[in-house]
Amino acid sequence: MKGVSRGLLLTLLLTTLAGALGALCTVHYLQSKRTPPSLHEFVHKEMRLTDAQEAQLDRLEQDFAVRRKVREAELRAANAELAAAIQARHEYSPEVKASVERFHHAMGELQKETIVHVLAMRRVLTPQQAEKFDARVAEALTEPAP
Repeated sequence: MKGVSRGLLLTLLLTTLAGALGALCTVHYLQSKRTPPSLHEFVHKEMRLTDAQEAQLDRLEQDFAVRRKVREAELRAANAELAAAIQARHEYSPEVKASVERFHHAMGELQKETIVHVLAMRRVLTPQQAEKFDARVAEALTEPAP
C-alpha cells in the first residue's frame, strides 16, 4: 500500500508541476502576443487624469461618437451604393467608379474627424501627459498590422 501511495503522490506532484509550467508558459506566450491598449484605454487607464480632465474628455468623446456614427453611416451607404452598381452591370462602370470615390471621400472624412478628435484630446493633457500621449499615437500609427 505504501508503494502505491508514494507512486500516486509522485504522479500527483509531477502532474501539478507540469500543469503549473504549462500555465506559466501560456501566460508568457499570451502576454508577448498582447496588443497595446487602444488610445482610449491608454488615456483613461494608464494616465493619471484629474476629474476635470476626465469630464473634458468625456464631452469630447460624446461629441466625437456622434460625428463618427454619421461618417460610418456614410461609409455603409457608399458600400450599399457600390454593391448595387456592381450588381447592375458587373463591370467597372462610371457608377462603380463614383461609388468608390464616394466611399473614399467618406473614409477620408472619418479619418479627418478622428485626427481632429485626437488633437482635441491632446489639448486637455498636461505637457508631461501630452508627451506620453504623443508617443502612444506615433506607436499606434506605425505599428505593423497583426
